[in-house]
Amino acid sequence: MTRSLTLVRACTRAGEGGSPTAVVIEPAAVEEASADGDRGRSRSPGGTTPREGAPGDDARHPRVPPLTDAERRRIPLRAGASHAVFVSPLPPDATGAPAHALRFFTTEGELPACGHGTIAAIARLAHRTGTFDGVLRTTDRVFAARARPAPGGLIHAEFAPGPVELRPPDPAAYGLLLPALGLGGRPAGPARVASVGRPRLLLPLRGRAELASLAPDFRRLRAACDALGLLGVYAYAGPDRDGRAAARMFAPSIGVDEDIANANSTACLAAHLAGPVPLSLTVDMGDSLGHPATLTATARTGPGGPRVRLGGTAVVGPPLPPRL
Repeated sequence: MTRSLTLVRACTRAGEGGSPTAVVIEPAAVEEASADGDRGRSRSPGGTTPREGAPGDDARHPRVPPLTDAERRRIPLRAGASHAVFVSPLPPDATGAPAHALRFFTTEGELPACGHGTIAAIARLAHRTGTFDGVLRTTDRVFAARARPAPGGLIHAEFAPGPVELRPPDPAAYGLLLPALGLGGRPAGPARVASVGRPRLLLPLRGRAELASLAPDFRRLRAACDALGLLGVYAYAGPDRDGRAAARMFAPSIGVDEDIANANSTACLAAHLAGPVPLSLTVDMGDSLGHPATLTATARTGPGGPRVRLGGTAVVGPPLPPRL
C-alpha cells in the first residue's frame, strides 16, 4: 500500500463551503522516523515490528519510508489546507471494529486534537461505502466514531470529543485580548477558558453584526494568546431559541489566523451551555472567509461533566498527487 492524499471539505453547509482538510492515509507498516528525519526499523503504527513474511516484506509491497514531522508540517500548505490529519491503520479492536490512529498538524507543528480534522478523517474512511463504525486513537485517548450517508452525496460524521474542562479566564485576559480583536468594551457576558486538548477562550458577543465586524490585529492577538497560554479565541453570537449560533475562531498561535471551522471549540461551547435539558446546537462559521461551514453538537450534563457529541457533513475530493 502506498501513501495517499485527499482534500476533504469538512463541516460543509448544505454541501457548500467547508474547511479544506488534507487527509493522508498511511501504509499499514512504515519505518520509524524521528523529528529530524532519521529513519530506522520498520514498525506498524501500533508500535509492533511486522512479522517475517508480512505484506510489508513482500517485494510487491515495498515499505514506504515515514514522513518526518517537518515533512508533515509542509502538507497543509501544499494541499491548500489549514490542517492535515494522518491516518494509520491499527489492528481491529476486541469487537472486531476497524481501528485507526490519527495525528494532526498545521504549519506550526503537531496538535493533540483537531475536531474538523477528525470529521474529515472519518468521512475519508467512510468514502467507499458511505458508512464507518470504528475506533480512533489520538495521542491521549481512544474513542468511537461513526459515519452515515447524507443527502446530496455527502457524508455525515460524528464522534464524542471527550471531557471538556471549563474555568474562568485569567484577570488579565480581557485587557490583552479585547483590544487585539478590535473590541473597545466588555463582552456580552462572562468569557470562559475551555479545553479539549488545549485551552481557548470562549468569548460571547452581542450579535452576528458585532461578530462580523471583528478585525483582529493578528500579531497582537498572537502575543496575547501566547502570554495567556491560549490556543486562540472563539468569539460567538447566540444561540437563538432554535439553538443556532455563529462563531469565528482566531488561532494565530498555531499558524491559523482564522479557522474556517473549529469543531473542538464548538464542542467546548456546547459543554459550556449544557444543562439538565438536552442541548442541540448548530453553529455557522466561515462566512467572513467566503467558506460557509456548519457544525452540530449535542450536550447534556452528567455525573462526570457535560457529555458532548460533535458532528458535521463532509465532501471527499479526488486523490491528489502525494508530493510527500
